[in-house]
Amino acid sequence: MYESKGRIQQLAEYILKNLSKGYTLDSLRVALTNQGYSKISIDNGIKKANKILAEKAPIMEEKPEIIYRLIESASSEEATAPLKEKIVYEETYIPEKKSFWKKLKEIFFGE
Repeated sequence: MYESKGRIQQLAEYILKNLSKGYTLDSLRVALTNQGYSKISIDNGIKKANKILAEKAPIMEEKPEIIYRLIESASSEEATAPLKEKIVYEETYIPEKKSFWKKLKEIFFGE
């Protein structure tokens, strides 16, 4: 049976509304199945709801930050005292975002 775009949109809105109330996707699937919706209609509604959520989601621009620290080891007397780090060396590394092909080119051609 052919489902109209409006019907799928209504299902997506129903799913989004109930997800915001704390219901799980599994419980919504069961509820919609009990209401007479087909599995295909439910799946299309969930896909549409996911698409709507993805459009609203902010784009994350964070880069991972890795901190390397070289810490001086404590003597036996200091080991019983509260831990106090003695940082000898510290370096922060923020990896560059490179495409897969650029990484391969660097590995094989050293560029």
